[in-house]
Amino acid sequence: MNASKVAVTGVGTSAWIPVDFTQNAFAIGFGCVTSGTVTYDVQHTFDNIYDSTVTPTAFTHSSVTGKTANQDGNYAFPIKAIRLNVTAGTGTVTITILQGRK
Repeated sequence: MNASKVAVTGVGTSAWIPVDFTQNAFAIGFGCVTSGTVTYDVQHTFDNIYDSTVTPTAFTHSSVTGKTANQDGNYAFPIKAIRLNVTAGTGTVTITILQGRK
């Protein structure tokens, strides 16, 4: 996976960003940069985001929830996709995701 960068302005969620869950060792780092006044979470799913008959279940990252400032984090165990969820505010949050290679 190449680096992915997605921004959300105002309240809402980004599209799901797929990751390679088959990598051994699985390793993802991410950083969120804020501008304006926002509250946000980083979320992940274990569901197939390409299956139109499935509504992916979102799980909120255990340490990047309810944040209002720049924050970084990681995933050490496999997930299928990540998204940004802006829950309040009028600014922008940009997430950059990096995944290690096989």
